[in-house]
Amino acid sequence: MNMLQRVVRWGETHYPLWLNVVRIMLGLFLMWVGVLFVMNRDALDALIKQSPALVTFAFFVAHYIVFVHTVGGLFIAMGLETRFCALLNIPILLGAVLFVHSGTGLFQVYPVLGLSLLVLVLLIVFAIAGSGRISVDEFMRRHPERHRKHTYIDF
Repeated sequence: MNMLQRVVRWGETHYPLWLNVVRIMLGLFLMWVGVLFVMNRDALDALIKQSPALVTFAFFVAHYIVFVHTVGGLFIAMGLETRFCALLNIPILLGAVLFVHSGTGLFQVYPVLGLSLLVLVLLIVFAIAGSGRISVDEFMRRHPERHRKHTYIDF
């Protein structure tokens, strides 16, 4: 059994029920932050004006952050591909921790370093622990017959 399989197995056997509430709240928070990032476009414009060479890169980063926070937050809240979505969000939070006090205010949606660190730690926890028993992933595991692929259209 490789390391990844051992981490998945450990996460599935040591998952308390109250952690489902924390997972749902984290997902909703990430979605809210994604919306705030869209609303805080002035900070992104300031970053782009500082370095014209980063126009394409800043465009990609902004869209990555918004997409991963909103869609990934929704998936984390529902418990759908939680580990994958948490892993996609971790680089964003590492950037927030490193650049939270940047002059551009790009990461002002995370107003304090402590909040960024808390979200980062929670993302690492859910990347290891997974989605838990109250999740779409668990429902799909328990009812595989409802999710089989069809080569024809069912009416």
